[in-house]
Amino acid sequence: MTTGTDLLALSPVMPVVVIDDADDAVPTARALLAGGIGVIELTLRTPVALTAIERVAAEVPDIVVGVGTVTSPEQAKQAADAGAKFLVTPGCTDAVLDAAFDTGLPFLPGASTVSEAMRLAERGLSALKFFPAEASGGAAFLKSIAGPLPQLRFCPTGGVTLESASSYLALPNVGCVGGSWLTPAKLLAAKDFAAVEKLAAEAAALR
Repeated sequence: MTTGTDLLALSPVMPVVVIDDADDAVPTARALLAGGIGVIELTLRTPVALTAIERVAAEVPDIVVGVGTVTSPEQAKQAADAGAKFLVTPGCTDAVLDAAFDTGLPFLPGASTVSEAMRLAERGLSALKFFPAEASGGAAFLKSIAGPLPQLRFCPTGGVTLESASSYLALPNVGCVGGSWLTPAKLLAAKDFAAVEKLAAEAAALR
């Protein structure tokens, strides 16, 4: 069974993708895969998100499709029903946390403070999303909590760029970073999936 810790090892960068046109979902996933990225986090930020998830799950089986911006128990269930292999939340309430556990899927719950991280650890979780990363102290914050919370590993997301990713990935408590720079809205609108593949290749080479 895949765990949250396993998710952190899938790729140095987990693409955080916003799909406005459901027809872009499959070619975007294929471009990421061709560039060497084997995971995609499709966010529930647009009306077509669930359709996009269903299409990628059905048509691009070689990529591990996850669902991000899960902020309600209903969304957790909808994501699982759509074919998601994992869930990602920006933060965590008890209701969202319980619903995520109920799906049986691995998930990365969001935390941005020491207390939130400790609370999630009490629930048996050791792989977390650190969000919003840059606004919450960035790599310096994660470095400072590695000592008191050595059992936790993170996927920092929010303001992370190709240039700053390496400073995060160098930390012992970071497994991967989340980034939206691989699939900018401008490229998707232009259907420039070759450019997405190139950005994916650059990200896949990060360590």
